[in-house]
Amino acid sequence: MSDWDAGLEDEEAGAVMRTVSRQLKLWREAAGLTQAEFGAAIGYGEDLVSSVERGRRIPRPEYLDSADEVLGAGGRIAAMKTDVAEVRYPKKVRDVKRLEVEAVQICSYNNSVVDGLLQTGDYARAVFSSRRPPFTEEELEQQLAARLARQEIISSATAKPLFSFVLCEATLRRPIGGRMVMRGQLQRLLEVARLPNVDLQILPLGSEENSGLGGPFRLLKLKDGATVGLGEAPLTNRVFCNPKETTVLDMRYGIIRAQALTPRESLAFIETVLGES
Repeated sequence: MSDWDAGLEDEEAGAVMRTVSRQLKLWREAAGLTQAEFGAAIGYGEDLVSSVERGRRIPRPEYLDSADEVLGAGGRIAAMKTDVAEVRYPKKVRDVKRLEVEAVQICSYNNSVVDGLLQTGDYARAVFSSRRPPFTEEELEQQLAARLARQEIISSATAKPLFSFVLCEATLRRPIGGRMVMRGQLQRLLEVARLPNVDLQILPLGSEENSGLGGPFRLLKLKDGATVGLGEAPLTNRVFCNPKETTVLDMRYGIIRAQALTPRESLAFIETVLGES
């Protein structure tokens, strides 16, 4: 039950949950049911119903489905599942996800770990588990769910953006999670790299030129022509919207791509690393 905890740290999430909680209470009272009677009808305890109505717990999809049926809401309560699911994720994840949906092209360079959009569940879990100080189990599960939810944009059959990823060879060699986890991750890279809207390139460790030593960053080119940069650093992620800054990142990314292997060469390179693992 611990992953139901609201933990609402931002105004947007708080506003959504206040609205959902208020609506659930109004529908229950209109039906003439006490919290105990309502809980018994949908298969949950009175304490949980109370916590949901006070905004202390985030109702799961099955809770909302049962409430909709018992209260005869005709889909009005069940329709809140999408909004509720979104606020379970940290605000910074929600913000990035929204930008990704608005993007026509997403470019990413990483020299430490495989980009989050490309990570398998096991690999992502190993990455989050390596954090120090460590996440609690509840925090880890929340971060993992949020990361995998973001991947819908690349795994969807209707995905529209063009994707360009450049990974340093070190991300393929670093055995995060162990040998079998890395094998699964390498196989996932080969699978995604063959998608028609994805270019995946590897920057070899043997290359004398590497313009990405400053660390990972991403570029999101939006529908309205704007470009947003996302920089990663210890304890913070920075968003770049100033055209002077995004132009520098765009130039840097272009140079890094030129220094990397071509997409076709990169596929063969990943296959070689997989064969060695």
